[in-house]
Amino acid sequence: MNVLKGRAVLAALGVLAAVALTACSADNDPEPAVDAFLKNWRQGQLGKTSFVDPDGKSVPAADVTAQLTKLTGELAAAPTKLERAGDAKVKDGRAVSPVQVTWTLPGPVTWTYRTDVRLRERDDTWDVTWEPALVHKKLKAGDTLGTKREEAPRSGILDHTGAPIVSPRPVVSVLLDPAKVTDPAAAVKQLGAAFATIDTEVDLADLPGRLAKAKPGIAVDVVVLRQEAYDKIASRITAITGATVVKSTRDLAPTRQFARALLGSVSDATEEDIKEKPGLYAVGDHVGHGGLQSAFDQRLRGVPGVTVVVNPAGTALFTSAPKPGVAVRTTLDQRVQTAADAALADLPQQSALVAIRISDGSVIAAANGPDGGSFNAAFEAKVPPGSTFKMVSTLGLLDQGAVTADATVACPSHLAAGGREFKNFDDFELGDVPFRTDFAKSCNTAFVALAPKLGPDGLADAGRLLGLESKYGLGLPAFSGKVSTGGDAAERAAAAFGQGRTVVSPLAMASATAAVASGRWTPPSLTGKSAVAPGPQLKTTTVEPLRAMMRQVVTDGTATSLRDVPGSPVYGKTGTAEFDNDPEHAHAWWVGWQGDVAFAVFVENGGHSSSVSVPVAEKFLRGLK
Repeated sequence: MNVLKGRAVLAALGVLAAVALTACSADNDPEPAVDAFLKNWRQGQLGKTSFVDPDGKSVPAADVTAQLTKLTGELAAAPTKLERAGDAKVKDGRAVSPVQVTWTLPGPVTWTYRTDVRLRERDDTWDVTWEPALVHKKLKAGDTLGTKREEAPRSGILDHTGAPIVSPRPVVSVLLDPAKVTDPAAAVKQLGAAFATIDTEVDLADLPGRLAKAKPGIAVDVVVLRQEAYDKIASRITAITGATVVKSTRDLAPTRQFARALLGSVSDATEEDIKEKPGLYAVGDHVGHGGLQSAFDQRLRGVPGVTVVVNPAGTALFTSAPKPGVAVRTTLDQRVQTAADAALADLPQQSALVAIRISDGSVIAAANGPDGGSFNAAFEAKVPPGSTFKMVSTLGLLDQGAVTADATVACPSHLAAGGREFKNFDDFELGDVPFRTDFAKSCNTAFVALAPKLGPDGLADAGRLLGLESKYGLGLPAFSGKVSTGGDAAERAAAAFGQGRTVVSPLAMASATAAVASGRWTPPSLTGKSAVAPGPQLKTTTVEPLRAMMRQVVTDGTATSLRDVPGSPVYGKTGTAEFDNDPEHAHAWWVGWQGDVAFAVFVENGGHSSSVSVPVAEKFLRGLK
């Protein structure tokens, strides 16, 4: 495929150049003239350079430029490197200087060879002899350089076992035969109804026009479906007059939703791709867009094969074979990821679920909804954590000895701080109860009362013990949180139960939860061991009571629906996070762990956590069994 677009030779190739070439030494050595010529070739500067043809007749610089424009053809825009490759040989007023030429072709691929610059002496100056062989010894008048490109086999993204996540899977292409479609409007209506039953949106607005313009005997593409999706509507499709199907395979993830926002996708290079990286991408290339496919695109795509040819004969001057891409191995667990995707499948709004292996910090699932998501909210969302942050506040309070699990801390329905009134969900109150009960029942006012004991920086300090505000180094954009610090009494009170200026991502909260479960923060990893140092060991006297309170959330608190989940005990904390001045607007959260899996659930504007995020957590845990 031809890919190097011609540009002005002066601007890019910088061919033949530029200043008057004069003798620079007493014995009229031609090499300074050659050096000056090569410099100006690189820079694309034409000035008063004297050119002559092989017979010694003067050639105007403008004529040289025109011939070079045609000669270099598709290579006109390719960067060049030119170096003198040895001493010039001089005899009878003639000189020949060997030169090394290196072209950087898309890929990038380099093509290096030697040619000769010939010069003639005239009146103590050296004229450059213009001839096609100056660019390459095999070029002659009338030739034009072109390229053919062969895309390299793209490598895949692997799971934690080294098994491919993306692999060839059966698909069905749905097409319409223009000669057989008698009623395009009816066909569009039938197709739309069929796709709606499998929750697949297909833009059919231009289909009648495409049918009208189609060439005889050529079917019109409608959509490509996974085999399992097509099977659900096969009878509807075959009932449409003029509809045909073609079965094949495509490289796909296990499901449409599978870690979709995290993995990204591969599609044709866009105009923007080519404009941003003209030496790397060309029309017809396949490029990673979003997620890991984008972040590791150059590694995955390999190096394309490039052949430089002389047109019109088509003779090859240079060939570089394509080099396959190198796979990217991740920490993802396909079984866990599938369960995470399924847990979010029924939610209509943006949502996320991140799971981390507690023992080593590996990210084993990163799901986004709906339908896999287009934005990786699992890593990049910046939202208030709500009452899940009571896990962090409690760590800070216990660490400072400001409270114990059994200390009595009153839980009124309302409590003022800093001129602002705070309340509990549905105005509930518990009276004078042990702090562990305040935690399990998620009493906001108890934390408002305790907030002053954290001091201006205590909450942020506790968060940093759990990895918040840390650098992750995952190779992808990821937000590790920003914890409120300082502030007036009202801000500190709000921050103590996850409101105020504190914002986090689901990944940040899953990682912090794993730290509580293990007793030490381990930096999350996704594509290899993290270079970030782990956090300090948490005090046993602090973390053990906190774990007990997180267990009580499940046994006797706001997440009792998780008590009968099969397997080892479930620990966690619910959270309902208001995000504007309307108390009816709130995100639903859950953070917790079972066995070696810590995870966070986030549902945008989901409302009360016990009725939204906790059921998602239950569906996820049951899906792992």
